[in-house]
Amino acid sequence: MLFLLFMTFFKIGLFTFGGGYAMIAQIKEIVVEKNKWLTEDELMEIIAIAESTPGPIAINMATYVGYKKKGFWGSLMATLGVVLPSMIIIYIISLFLDAFMENKYVAYAFVGIKCAVAFLILRAGIGMFEKLQKKTVPMLIFSAVFALMIVFELLSVSFSSIVFIAAGGLIGISLSLLCKKEETV
Repeated sequence: MLFLLFMTFFKIGLFTFGGGYAMIAQIKEIVVEKNKWLTEDELMEIIAIAESTPGPIAINMATYVGYKKKGFWGSLMATLGVVLPSMIIIYIISLFLDAFMENKYVAYAFVGIKCAVAFLILRAGIGMFEKLQKKTVPMLIFSAVFALMIVFELLSVSFSSIVFIAAGGLIGISLSLLCKKEETV
């Protein structure tokens, strides 16, 4: 199982471009659908926790999945599996970076990769939205944070993703308190 955890996350790390958010769809496919190591609800909880804790989301997710399957050693192997491909690739690229970036085919490849990454991130977002409880509070939180993102983008306001995580948490607390107050009346 330790070797399987390592190889699973090594493949995810090796063949998924675009960072952790682009990996969510792959992790879901392999961990939930193929291997059935987690349920979809568990994955959604992991995504929420991984987004709100320090560190890259893919590493946090791999660590949790590994820990759930095999404790400390499982988390270590899954984490190493997801991290090693990037480290190896970045090291190799750094050796040839200048010549690498001047190659027009590499530049074209990166254009294609950017498009694919945008699709993977969108796919993960749509999947998360589909699983979102369609109740008043979650939908209000989603709408408020989404509207803030659009306004900030249109006004070219520079912001940190931490702002949206904090805003989502504050809006969630406020709306849940407001809705509970209305329910008791």
